[in-house]
Amino acid sequence: MLNLSKAYTPKQIDILKACRNTDWFLLINHGAKRSGKTQLDNDIFLQELIRVRKIANKLGIDTPQYILAGYSLGNIQDNILTELSNKYGFEFKFDKFNNFTLFGVKVVQTSHGSISGLGRIRGMTSFGAYINEASLANQEVFDEIKARCSGPGARIIADTNPDHPEHWLLKDYIKSTAAGIMSFHFCLDDNTFLDERYIKNIKESTPKGMFYDRGINGAWVSGEGVVYPDFDQSVHAITPENARKIIFDRVLCGVDWGWEHWGAVVVIGVKDGSYYVIEEHAAQHKYIKNWIEMAKDIIRRYGDIPFYCDPARAEHIAAFQDAGIEAYMANNRVLSGIEAVATLMTNKQFFIVYSQCPRFREEIYKYIWKKNTGEPLKENDDVLCAIRYGIYSDITVNEIELPGQSMAEQVKKLKGMF
Repeated sequence: MLNLSKAYTPKQIDILKACRNTDWFLLINHGAKRSGKTQLDNDIFLQELIRVRKIANKLGIDTPQYILAGYSLGNIQDNILTELSNKYGFEFKFDKFNNFTLFGVKVVQTSHGSISGLGRIRGMTSFGAYINEASLANQEVFDEIKARCSGPGARIIADTNPDHPEHWLLKDYIKSTAAGIMSFHFCLDDNTFLDERYIKNIKESTPKGMFYDRGINGAWVSGEGVVYPDFDQSVHAITPENARKIIFDRVLCGVDWGWEHWGAVVVIGVKDGSYYVIEEHAAQHKYIKNWIEMAKDIIRRYGDIPFYCDPARAEHIAAFQDAGIEAYMANNRVLSGIEAVATLMTNKQFFIVYSQCPRFREEIYKYIWKKNTGEPLKENDDVLCAIRYGIYSDITVNEIELPGQSMAEQVKKLKGMF
């Protein structure tokens, strides 16, 4: 007989028993990162496909359909399919629409991060769904997935990290007392397979406040106060003289477009995993030609370095590219980017030539969280957004693993992130 305790944590075993003994429609596992939610849901997903095939056999249905949804198709690949391939040796064969068949069930992949995901599932009858990173889903797409699950015995699996306490997923589903909905909360300590040293290091290296409450305790909380509470001049400020002595592994730029809001270009050097903001250029009411001139001056001094730009102004990025500048759409996952920068600060891997960055000095203590949401207030954030664009895009492109996050979770190529 299989000893479940060798394969699953006590929390996971309790959920598996609840799934076996309950006629459920929606299962939501939510909480901390690395706590075992997705690993469990991946296995339940396989069990559900086998169950769907049995139902289809009884009904005489040759090709039952099942929805597999994630923020993007790239996220599905990283979080689910690659993990299943590594664990069980599956080789998925995709058709021209990125769908595949497993255990005799056609699995239709769709992205739920934007309304465009509706097109792949509209009109279909599904025998179930697996929704990864559900709190990131467009609510209309989530509702459509639920509506499509009309096949006999259909069930929906969902997992998510926590978000703000007013989030629709928490209010409408996780806290719901409706029959057929089961939800289970995870904290980091629920993953009893993690090494104690690893847990200790992750707890110590995670930024305090919202990121700790969500990432370690799995709590649905909002941020309070300043966005970067761990910034400390005595730790993170360096002199221009010391910055000039560093031979960087690579140099890059972050760009935030502006007009009434300040536009900003920051030059960032990377050395041994630490990030150094070595130049700040910030101004109001500058035309794109002025920013091109500034960028070319930076290139004359640092070479053909990448410029990771706010994707909201595609025409400005195109103008940079037409001028021969290596301009790219930045990775604009706001909270993930903020967490990446905050983690560097916590771990003393973020530095800035503080005396020569006046706009940064203006913003760093005024950049605050909105009340009752998990989002930063869109004020006093222009240079800080440019820094986030540069650092998080470099982390993405160079496949850098941050503490507490597996490569599959943190490293996302820029393609497919929007």
